[in-house]
Amino acid sequence: MKLKNCPREKDVRELLDRGQWPQASAPELRSHVDACRACADLVLVAGAFQRAREETVAAAKPGSPGAIWWRAQLRRRRAAVERIEKPLVSAQIFALVFNLLAALGFVGFEARHGIAWLNWLQHSAASNIESLWLGGLSGSGWVVFAFAATLALLSGVVAFIASEKN
Repeated sequence: MKLKNCPREKDVRELLDRGQWPQASAPELRSHVDACRACADLVLVAGAFQRAREETVAAAKPGSPGAIWWRAQLRRRRAAVERIEKPLVSAQIFALVFNLLAALGFVGFEARHGIAWLNWLQHSAASNIESLWLGGLSGSGWVVFAFAATLALLSGVVAFIASEKN
């Protein structure tokens, strides 16, 4: 099998590349394409590619510029929110771990010393509630009160940060 180029193939290719086949072609060139197998194949394949390209371009309607701009703005905002949320999630995890460690420390402290402070609190509340505000907490009582206040404050901060997600 021999592959030989047709001398008129260059003319046919130029017309096809410019999109002027068969309108701007001479009648003798059209009759040559009908007779020459290489030129006929070239016209067939190039025509199929041109039709496929036209269909693809027609199907790919990008939409209005306003919609494209709006989508780009949404994408930009989502990326910014994701960048901001990463440190917030880390802070929430840190606060949770801190609170868990504080609670475990409190449970460990109470396991060693018993729950005598609970009896003290019931006795104090039942007998003289004013002593709680007037300095009735002494020794480890202030430690327990400070620990409970810190735990309540940190829990409130964690709840506030968790509810701030937009």
